[in-house]
Amino acid sequence: QVKELVLDNCRSDDGKIIGLSSDFENLEFLSMINVHLMSVSNLPKLNKLRKLELSDNRVSGGLEVLAERTPNLTHLNLSGNKIKDINTLEPLKKLPNLHSLDLFNCEVTMLINYRESVFTLLPQLTYLDGFDADDEEAPDSDPEADGEGLEDEYENGEEDDLDEEVIDDEEDEDDDLEGEEEEDGVDDEEEDEEEDGEDDEEDEADDDLPRGEKRKRNLEDEGEEDPEDEEDDEDD
Repeated sequence: QVKELVLDNCRSDDGKIIGLSSDFENLEFLSMINVHLMSVSNLPKLNKLRKLELSDNRVSGGLEVLAERTPNLTHLNLSGNKIKDINTLEPLKKLPNLHSLDLFNCEVTMLINYRESVFTLLPQLTYLDGFDADDEEAPDSDPEADGEGLEDEYENGEEDDLDEEVIDDEEDEDDDLEGEEEEDGVDDEEEDEEEDGEDDEEDEADDDLPRGEKRKRNLEDEGEEDPEDEEDDEDD
């Protein structure tokens, strides 16, 4: 039932990965990067295999095995191997579904008219080293496999969390302002009550004075002199 198998950086035994057999008949993706592979002759029969990653190994030829063992291959990565000549790639003509081939860091890429020669040799190819014949870059075939979908989901979730935090902060600020206004209102009412109380106490104190004294005090408050005091002045 296994459809994907990654054996990167495993140590091959005489160019063969122990345990890898034709029992993996449903395998669609196989990655054997940097496993010191010198040949693909020991690959098992994998009829459903679509993508084969063999970069950073020591493969120099013998690619005809791929047409026999992996007839439905669509992606082949041979970057960083020992492929030097265009003719070494000729057996790949027998892979009719092969439309993406990577040969980064192989000596063959240093040849004059390398790209034109490969596209001529393998007309079924759409992309060579990530670009088509018009130098248009290949699109990402599976964004979710690269983690792009997860990053977007995380960013969206993080933005949502930030929005909620901002709303919560605004609500807290509104509550604080309302609380301060209520406290200010209470303080103002208390001050008004205290002032009213002081005026009432003064009025009560005036009521306790004799009528003449009360009148005299009122006149003094208003800046007028008592008539009796004026008469005394005239007698003098």
